[in-house]
Amino acid sequence: MTFKATRARVHNRGYPPESFLEELIEWGRKAPDEIFASNAVPVDIYTVIKSSLATPHGHDGAGTPSFTWDTILQRRAAMMEAMRVHAGMESSWNWNEGVDTTNRTSMANITGQETGVFQISFDSLWLGNNAMLPFAKAHNIDTPEKFIPAMKHDHKLALEFYARLARVSIRWAGPLLRHGTDSVYPWLSRAAVAEFMEFLK
Repeated sequence: MTFKATRARVHNRGYPPESFLEELIEWGRKAPDEIFASNAVPVDIYTVIKSSLATPHGHDGAGTPSFTWDTILQRRAAMMEAMRVHAGMESSWNWNEGVDTTNRTSMANITGQETGVFQISFDSLWLGNNAMLPFAKAHNIDTPEKFIPAMKHDHKLALEFYARLARVSIRWAGPLLRHGTDSVYPWLSRAAVAEFMEFLK
């Protein structure tokens, strides 16, 4: 694979390592369609990245630009692009990133300690009425002591957990909630989505 758009710089974090992109693509090829399909959650990751990555589709009756997701392949690639950028923002693509030592709340409570490439904390399991708890139990990460190292060392699990959690809620994710240069949005790329789609075929 020759990476071009998918190796684009993210803010002041640099460029994603090819090793990260290779693992992301390997996961993206095999992940179940259900992760990327439409759901009933009012605001999930697809809601907030739609205007950045979906296909422009004219304007609505009020003159506001509208966008559509054309295929499940496009949705899959768009999720991967969000993951590429988000991992850069959170950890500079460091799978072993530990707790934010500047966050007193995190340091004082193991359930809130950030971990891994996406800096997700164990208490994210409680979002959406404990929506991620069955997944955590099925994958033996239903305590902070098991969750924290697993998010660092089991890369496929970390990728799937992120994708599933981002379909439940984005309330845990600063780079998805912010809208400045320290958010994901200025760094998302339709060209990267197109490149990911080619890699997935």
